Amino acid sequence: MIPVGGSISKDRIEEIEQPSLTWKLDAAKQRIVGRLDGLEAVQQAAFKILQTPRFQHLIYTANYGSELENLIGSNPLFLKPEVARMIREALTQDDRITGIENIQITIIGDSLLIAFTVISNYGSFEMTQEVNP
Repeated sequence: MIPVGGSISKDRIEEIEQPSLTWKLDAAKQRIVGRLDGLEAVQQAAFKILQTPRFQHLIYTANYGSELENLIGSNPLFLKPEVARMIREALTQDDRITGIENIQITIIGDSLLIAFTVISNYGSFEMTQEVNP
């Protein structure tokens, strides 16, 4: 059945920013311990994104998570641009994150230690990520 009488409004559509209020996770105790908002919520989201392997959990879309574990065993000359691409691709899926800067990679045996700065709508913060085989 086709609707009768209604028309599409030509008024401007106004975008309203939603709060980033979310549950605060205590990873050590594996419990929810309150709520957080703003920069703390973005920090937790970035941590969760990088800890989640991409394409491995049906609950998440194909855009969620990272593929950093695929870098183990790669040529060190190849790592810098590929790590930068993978981190940017993973984290900028969150609309609150606007950029990634100052990416530094340290190779320790078979592991990678990646340090970088995350730029968000709420401010910036330093983050490190270790990738193990």
